[in-house]
Amino acid sequence: MRIGMALNYSGGFKESVAELADYERAGLDIVFVAEAYSFDAVSQMGYIAAKTERLEIASGILPVYSRTPTLLAMTAAGMDYVSDGRFTLGLGASGPQVIEGFHGVPYTAPLGRTREVIEICRKVWRRERLEHAGKNYTVPLPPDQGTGLGKALKIINHPVRSRIPIVVAAIGPKNVELAAELAEGWEPIFYVPEKAREVWGPSVAAGSAKRDPELGELDVIAQAALAIGDDVAGLLEFGRPMAALYIGGMGAKGKNFYNDLARRYGYEKEAELIQDLYLQGKKDEAAAHVPAELLEKMSLIGAEGFVRDRVQALKESGVTTLNVTPLGGTHEDRVRLIEKIKEIAG
Repeated sequence: MRIGMALNYSGGFKESVAELADYERAGLDIVFVAEAYSFDAVSQMGYIAAKTERLEIASGILPVYSRTPTLLAMTAAGMDYVSDGRFTLGLGASGPQVIEGFHGVPYTAPLGRTREVIEICRKVWRRERLEHAGKNYTVPLPPDQGTGLGKALKIINHPVRSRIPIVVAAIGPKNVELAAELAEGWEPIFYVPEKAREVWGPSVAAGSAKRDPELGELDVIAQAALAIGDDVAGLLEFGRPMAALYIGGMGAKGKNFYNDLARRYGYEKEAELIQDLYLQGKKDEAAAHVPAELLEKMSLIGAEGFVRDRVQALKESGVTTLNVTPLGGTHEDRVRLIEKIKEIAG
């Protein structure tokens, strides 16, 4: 099982990157850099590539709407070049709040766009001439758009790899099926191993049945907050605001993927109440109603025996990369947590 970590730069990005060398020595395998509506992820990942030697680097995630497919492919090829083949392209549809509210782009056809982006990226990396003929990215354009002078081109440079690993962030049934079919890896959110087969099993099976054997086994990437000790249970509370934000605030009624997931987990009443409160601006009250059981089951917070049991449950459910957020009072504490989870995960 690989050990990953989402980069936390709230205390200063350069300082966080400087600390990555210690995590690298502690056994960290891969670092994920998010992009929502803050600084772009690409400039940060390039900086990380220059400051590390072994650590794999992944976007977690780049939205498929905010860049053209060829720019995503060029960016991935460039990142793979400056990192000497250590890059993974994490993709996702994001959500209407970010795509429409921040980027001003209609949030349409997420499945179709994701499929075409993956296909186009791989054509670019194989240095094939591009002829866009999909439903979402196509030439010739309608008569009132463009010049009709577009020419099929291929990337000038020779990419380090002709197939850069792609990870798709997905939680909806069709999105998960697509990830299992087309991507090297799949990254869900709010992962509960005991519920994974029930909630996502049919989608993973359907996608895997259409999967190209050359892609290898699907890398399943689960996220979890990490703290090990006999007196760390209180740290579960730090997960409440984020869970409430996603379950309650990341979408309108009937248009919130994360709220739907909480319902599929069996928390129908709680999900509805959290959303109602959050949309009324009662964020603290919404957070207070996030089920303690959910916070516990999607975390690695507790005594060492508990954490070992949870890691085993994650492995048995199919997780192959564990993306942790170490919760420690000091940098040294967090490094020790990475060392410990690396030892536990084997």
